[in-house]
Amino acid sequence: MKILIAPQEFKGSLSADEAASAIAAGVGAMRPGWDVELLPLSDGGPGFVSALHTALGGDIRAALTHDPLGRKVVGRYLWVGGRGMVVVEAAQANGLFHLRTEERDALGADTFGVGELLAAAARDEPRTLLVGVGGSATTDGGAGMARALGARFFDASGQELGPGGGELLRLDRIEWEAPRWASQVPEIVVATDVTNPLTGPSGAAQVYGPQKGATPDDVTVLDRALARYAEVVRRDLGTDIAAVAGGGAAGGLAAGIVAFLGGRIESGFEVVAEATGLRERIAAADVVITGEGSFDAQSLQGKTTGRLLALATEVGRQVVVFAGRAHADNPGIRTLKELEGDERRAMTEAAPLLTELARRWAAGAG
Repeated sequence: MKILIAPQEFKGSLSADEAASAIAAGVGAMRPGWDVELLPLSDGGPGFVSALHTALGGDIRAALTHDPLGRKVVGRYLWVGGRGMVVVEAAQANGLFHLRTEERDALGADTFGVGELLAAAARDEPRTLLVGVGGSATTDGGAGMARALGARFFDASGQELGPGGGELLRLDRIEWEAPRWASQVPEIVVATDVTNPLTGPSGAAQVYGPQKGATPDDVTVLDRALARYAEVVRRDLGTDIAAVAGGGAAGGLAAGIVAFLGGRIESGFEVVAEATGLRERIAAADVVITGEGSFDAQSLQGKTTGRLLALATEVGRQVVVFAGRAHADNPGIRTLKELEGDERRAMTEAAPLLTELARRWAAGAG
């Protein structure tokens, strides 16, 4: 029996790597003779570098950068020399996981560290620069990223703006000359499965601002600030980012990469699926095990788990879903609630619970 274990992260509990290892431990305990392949997945957010490293190999490299509040952190990126590709996970610099709940600063958090990380990755002179975005603490439209790469943002009095999305409400003009490396990288791809535009009711501030600590007033300020930013970008850079599908990803970082670096936005799932040969790996397996922290209706509407389910159905493979909790009907789903009714404890003890869930499934399978 060949088993492909391909979960994404269990948000707040386990990385995709950790989830895959926990599931594998349970399956291996009951079925040591089964052929088990681990393929952690990510759509561009936290775990993106790790997932592609597991699938493609390559060298993990480190760079000193800054978190959303300007504190020094070490960010990691992946160099896949055989493909001439560098993989950057923006959350290594601007990720929400860097901040305690009380530190979240929706107006002031910025993406300066992402620019530093991109510059470090570009030193490898890649043919493709693949940037995964998601899980961010920022809503600055990528202005901080651009500032790290040489952009200058001024208000009407000629004063330079400070960090954070809130400052963009005062934006009057942008001075920008792209770094030489940007024109020497043939392909810059932004990986995300978020389709939200930069502004408006389904924009970056309205939809994702609250989870980054934004009050209702903050959301209003940020949405207006991003709208002003889009106007000035269109005038000074000649790029219209206001309605770009996916431009609102990572608080508008995706739109910023499009505007300042000429990047294009693609489905994170499709990028990972193509890079890892996911369809072929699914077809070669007898059973596919996937999972995520919360399996709900959105999971079936474009999220990684739902996309994998659809892909497995196309090639006629059985899929088992392990989840922390479930709010959608699926006959192949098993949840940690079967073992632990206390949701908080299920999150803190997710790894051993996931192993036991997998062990019980394997005992009744085959």
